[in-house]
Amino acid sequence: MSNYKKLEKKFDRIGKLNHLLSIVGWDEQVNMPQDSGESRAEAMAEGYLMIQELQLEPELQDWAKEAGEEAAQGKLLPKEAANLKQIQKKLKEATAVPSELNHALTLAVMKCQHAWRDLRKNNDWNHFLPLFEPVVSLTKEAACARGNAFGLSPYNALLDQYQSGLDSNFIDRVFDGIKTWHPALLDKARARNSTILQPSGSFSISSQKNIGLEVMNALGFDFKRGRLDVSHHPFCGGVSSDVRMTTRYSEDDFTQSLMGIIHETGHGLYELGLPKEYEFQPAGHAAGMMLHESQSLLYEMQLGRSLPFLKFLSPIVRKHFGNDPSLETTNLQKIYQRVEPGLIRVDADEVSYPAHVILRYEIEKQLIEGSISTSDIPALWDEKMMCYLGLDTKGNYKDGCLQDIHWPGGSFGYFPCYTLGAMLAAQWFQALKRDHENLDTAMESGDFTAISSWLKTHIWSKGSFYHPLDLIKDGTGEALTDRHYKLHLERRYLS
Repeated sequence: MSNYKKLEKKFDRIGKLNHLLSIVGWDEQVNMPQDSGESRAEAMAEGYLMIQELQLEPELQDWAKEAGEEAAQGKLLPKEAANLKQIQKKLKEATAVPSELNHALTLAVMKCQHAWRDLRKNNDWNHFLPLFEPVVSLTKEAACARGNAFGLSPYNALLDQYQSGLDSNFIDRVFDGIKTWHPALLDKARARNSTILQPSGSFSISSQKNIGLEVMNALGFDFKRGRLDVSHHPFCGGVSSDVRMTTRYSEDDFTQSLMGIIHETGHGLYELGLPKEYEFQPAGHAAGMMLHESQSLLYEMQLGRSLPFLKFLSPIVRKHFGNDPSLETTNLQKIYQRVEPGLIRVDADEVSYPAHVILRYEIEKQLIEGSISTSDIPALWDEKMMCYLGLDTKGNYKDGCLQDIHWPGGSFGYFPCYTLGAMLAAQWFQALKRDHENLDTAMESGDFTAISSWLKTHIWSKGSFYHPLDLIKDGTGEALTDRHYKLHLERRYLS
C-alpha cells in the first residue's frame, strides 16, 4: 500500500468520527435536554481529543512526507494530490495547537454556548461575560499557536480556519470600499420604500413548515438525505450524506422563517452536491465558508427575493394562508425588498446586511488583536450600530451583542464570510444568467434545475480540490470582486 493510501485510510477513519460529532453537535442544539449540557460538553471534547490524537500519531508525518515525494514524481492522480495537500494542512493544524488547549477550549465553548440560550433570552450580559471571557482567552491562545505554525497573525489564523486564501488586509480593503458607497445606497433605497400591506393574523407553525418543505422540494433538496428542524439560531449542520437544517418560527410573521429556510437550503444543497467518493476525506468538503455563504445567499438573496421567484412562491403561500391581498406577488416583493435597518442580523434586509457584518468583523478583530477587552463590546457595539445603521442598542444585549451564536461558540473569523459570500453570490448569479438566458422564466414556473445543475458543475462537485480563488475565476471568468454586488443592489433597489 502506498504512503498516500495509508494516509487516505487513516483520514477515512477520522472523517467518520467527525461525521458522528457533527450529528451529536446538531442534537445538542436541537434535541438535548436543558440540564444535559455539561456531560455532553465532556463527551464532545473527548471526541475531538481522540481525533487530534489520531492526527498526532508519529507515522503520519512520515507518510505525508513520503506521499509528497510520490506526488512530485507524478504517482498520484490530480484529485489524490489535491487531497494530500488538504491532509498535510490538517496534520499541521493538529500539531499547531496543544491537545490540552483544544480540550479546554471545547469545554469552555460548550459551556458558554449552552448557557447563552437562556442568558440571551433574559438579556443577561453580566452573567454571560464570565462564561465568555475564557472562550476569548483560550481562542486567542489557540490563534497564536496556529498563527506561529502557519506564519500568520492570530486573527488571520482564525480567518484561515474558515476560508483559506483570505486575510484581514484583503478584507479591510473590500469592506473599506463598501463603506464608501454603502451609506448613500442605503439612504436612497430606504427613500424608495412603498406602502406595504402587512400580512396579519396567526400563521400556524405547521403551515409555515409545510410551505418551507414544499419550497425546499422545488429547489431540489433531497429529503432522503436531510431534514428540517427547529433551533434557537437557524443553521445547517450534519454531513454531506445527512444534512441537518434548522429554522425558527413566529406565528406572527411567516416571512422571516421562510427566507431562513431558503438560506439554509442553499447550504444544504452545497453539502448534498459534494463529491460522494471523497465524503470522509478533507478534499471532499466545501471549499470554505465564503463559498458556503455564497450558496446560501445566492438562494436567499439573488433568487429568493427576486420577482420571478416570488411569482412562483405567492400561490404556495396563498394555498396555505388564503387569498389575502397581502400575499399577492407584488406585495410579497415589497415585503422582501423593503429596506429598513433593524437590530437583528439574520432578519436584516439585503441592503442593510453588510453593515451588520462589518460591525462584527471590526469588533472581533480588535478583540483578538487585544486592543479591546470583552467588557468593551456592548459600548462599542452600540457606537458602531448607531454610526452604520442609526440604531440604539444601549442596554439591549439580547438584540445587540448577544444575538448571534458565533462568539459564544468560539467562531471568531467567520463573520466576514457572510458579506464576502454575498459579493460572490452576485458574481455567481451573473455568470449563471449569462449562461442561461431564460432563467427568469424557468424560476417563475418553479423550474430550478438549471441553477442547481450549473452550481453543481462549477462549485459543488469540485469540493476542495481547487484553491477557492481559482474556483471563482474558473466559474465566473474573473477574480473575486464587489462590482457585481454593487450593481445588483443598485438594479434591485434604485432602478
